Amino acid sequence: MTDTAPAGPAPLGPAPLGIAEVGRFAEAIRGEIAKAIVGQAETVDSLLIALLSRGHVLLEGPPGTAKTFLAQCFAATLGLDFNRIQFTPDLMPGDILGSNLFNFQTSQFTLTRGPIFCDLLLADEINRTPPKTQAALLEAMQERRVTLDGAPHALPEHFLVVATQNPIESQGVYPLPEAQLDRFLFKLLMPYPSLEEERAIVTRFGERKGLPDPEALGIARVADAATLAAAVATVGGVTLAESVVDYIVRLVRATRESPDLSSGASPRAAVLLAGAARARAALDGRDYVVPDDVKALAVAVLRHRLLLSPAAEIEGKQVEALVAQMVEQTEAPR
Repeated sequence: MTDTAPAGPAPLGPAPLGIAEVGRFAEAIRGEIAKAIVGQAETVDSLLIALLSRGHVLLEGPPGTAKTFLAQCFAATLGLDFNRIQFTPDLMPGDILGSNLFNFQTSQFTLTRGPIFCDLLLADEINRTPPKTQAALLEAMQERRVTLDGAPHALPEHFLVVATQNPIESQGVYPLPEAQLDRFLFKLLMPYPSLEEERAIVTRFGERKGLPDPEALGIARVADAATLAAAVATVGGVTLAESVVDYIVRLVRATRESPDLSSGASPRAAVLLAGAARARAALDGRDYVVPDDVKALAVAVLRHRLLLSPAAEIEGKQVEALVAQMVEQTEAPR
C-alpha cells in the first residue's frame, strides 16, 4: 500500500490574473475614462493603484476640475455601486451610516442602511462637516464595516472612499482630524488643466447642456466584480523583497526624525505605501517591487500625514519638498 498525502484545503478567493492581464484591465479602464475626462492621467493611475491595493483617496483641487465627475466615471467603468454624499455642516452620522427605525406595524426595529453601504462612496467636500460626522467614516475606512446600535454590519469587499475638498475656501470648513487623514492612502492634488487640455475640454463639452453623464458619453463597464477581485489577488502576490521593505521603513521613520516636522508618518503609512508599491509594479507589468515604485508614490502617501514644525512654517518650507528630500537622502537598495 502506498501512503498518499491528504489533499490540502481548496484555495480561498479568486484565482489571480496574470500580470499582463492586470495591465489590460487597467488600460481598458483608462480608455473608457478618457472618453469623458481630458488629462488627469496621473490621477486616474493613482485611483487604479488605490483600488487594487484597497486604499482610499482624498482629492484636493479647485472647484470645476472634475473631481466628482472623475469618481463617477471610475465607478461606471467597473460597474461599482456608487453613492455620493454632499457633506454639509448639518450632516449627522446617521445620515451616512443609517439607523434602526421602529416599525409600529411589526413592533420591531428595522435597519435602514445609509448611503455608506456601497462599493464606491464619494464624500464630496468632506471638510464641510464637523469632526463628529467625519468620524462616522473611521471604522468604515479601516475595517470595512459599520456598527449600528452595537451590531456590526459588513461593507462590500471592495469598498472605496473617494473624498474631495476645496483648498481655496477657509470659511465654513473643518480641518480633517489626523486619524481621518491617516486612513487615506493618497492625497492627490488636481490642478487646473493646461492650456491645451482646457481648449479640448471646451471643444468637447462646450455645446452640451446640463451636467455631463458617464453613460451619455459612452463610458461602458469593462470589468466585473470577479475580474476586480482577481486583479486584487494578483497585486497581493507581487514580490516585496526584504531590502525594499527595509527601504520603506527607513523612509517612513525618517519623517519622525526630521526637525522640520512636528508630526511624522505612522506605521500604517508604511504598510499602505508597501501595498501601493505592489499595485504600481503590477500596473507596470512587473511581479516584483523596485525602489522606484516607492519613490514615485512617497509624496502622495505621506504629504497629508506630516505636520510642519512652527519654525519650518515660518521659513516657508513645503511638506512635498521635505518628502522629496528624504527620498533623495534615504539610501535605496540596488
